[in-house]
Amino acid sequence: MKRIRGAVLAVAAMASGAMAADFDYGLKPVEVAPGTYVFEGRTEDFSVRNGGNIVNTGFIVTSAGVVVIDTGPSRRYGQQMRAAIGRVTQQPVVRVFNTHHHPDHFLGNQGYADVGIEALPETVQAIGREGKALTENMYRLNGDWMRDTEALAPRALDGVGAARVGDHRLTLVPRSGHTAGDLAVFDETTGVLFAGDLVFYNRAATTPHADLAEWQKSLDALERMPFKVLVPGHGPVVRDARAIAQTRDYLAWLAATLRKAAERGLDMNEVMALPLPERFKGIALADVEYRRSVTHLYPALEQAALGGAR
Repeated sequence: MKRIRGAVLAVAAMASGAMAADFDYGLKPVEVAPGTYVFEGRTEDFSVRNGGNIVNTGFIVTSAGVVVIDTGPSRRYGQQMRAAIGRVTQQPVVRVFNTHHHPDHFLGNQGYADVGIEALPETVQAIGREGKALTENMYRLNGDWMRDTEALAPRALDGVGAARVGDHRLTLVPRSGHTAGDLAVFDETTGVLFAGDLVFYNRAATTPHADLAEWQKSLDALERMPFKVLVPGHGPVVRDARAIAQTRDYLAWLAATLRKAAERGLDMNEVMALPLPERFKGIALADVEYRRSVTHLYPALEQAALGGAR
């Protein structure tokens, strides 16, 4: 029996290795509106198995060229994404936006090095500070999928608000909360809103650079926009505000839970052991991301509670 089990494990390992050996992300664009496509990532954690493909990226085909929103987690991804775009349209890529500085959203920039990649100033600054460390961590998590990947910083946007690209009217929306600089891209022509990581759906939100109060304000602003299709940074595309509502609910619960725990004087281990509400248990990685959020956010709340007690 042990011999059979060992043989099965060996075959599984070989199959997994063969799948990763070609380093093909298998990117398939899904049209979510006329001329607007999304590459939907997995609702997983970074791993050698998925190569970091846990993010939603997208592109808009206009009469003047292609607009790309986020470039993925690696040089390979960026190059394969661009090749996949080329199978949809012969139009050149003319604008590329990074929605924020988390590595799964900008480390494919090398695939667009000949195009003027743009982002909010806060994102440019954060990549300058953290780009090398973020890249090294992605190598650790994703292995050889990251080969030859380097942090290529975008340039700061000249302006936000209305922007026309060919026959499409875009609105570049500067917000914050998930990070200090979160860019949403709204295509007024089709009604598609690329929300970046301001919105997660059926995948728990990440918080290493979060300001939860500002994040809630950003969600309020996005919800007021007249979108018809919403592309979250992670999770399925939706055609209503349910993804915003789920993100808002999770963040409100997280903020209240951590604040109350700090007021009660709980230590970090006790906070991590608190149960998740039933409504969040079906959200991918909710337990994992909750524990991470405790490490990200709880020390400051502890300090504030201790200061108020003096």
